[in-house]
Amino acid sequence: MTLSTEADRQPGLWLAALLAILPVVAASLIGSAVTVPQIPGWYAALAKPPFNPPNWLFAPVWTTLFALMALAAFRIWRRPAGTAGRARALLAHHLQLALNVLWSCVFFGLNSPTGGLVVIALLLATIAWTMRCFAGLGDRLSAALFAPYLAWVGFAGLLNASIWWLNR
Repeated sequence: MTLSTEADRQPGLWLAALLAILPVVAASLIGSAVTVPQIPGWYAALAKPPFNPPNWLFAPVWTTLFALMALAAFRIWRRPAGTAGRARALLAHHLQLALNVLWSCVFFGLNSPTGGLVVIALLLATIAWTMRCFAGLGDRLSAALFAPYLAWVGFAGLLNASIWWLNR
């Protein structure tokens, strides 16, 4: 019988990469599938505030943010399985991904800026929780990788609220 080392309990490099990337890609694809068909019709017809970014900007911003999320999650997945707080950090990460998808489904899929406001408030809180969990593991870089995402979703919340206000 051999004693397992810390390295034995860590997911392999490729497994950790898959575990980090696949949920982020899935969230991205589902969100895009719900959002893109609504852009030329429903979304184009909405009154929007003057600070609304051009449509072409959303894809590169979201691609960058999703890449940062995956990198942060990869760093957490590489920690030993028994690390205190690791499971909670990964739960927080997956919950914020689910809320990210839910926002697209509610705002765009259901054409509901009101519902989008509720979901985005939960999303912001969950992103902050994820950052706190990542930092609590001593990985301040992973927490910091979520800062642009938190800022963008905060901006999206303001945009969502403005669209709700202008179209009520």
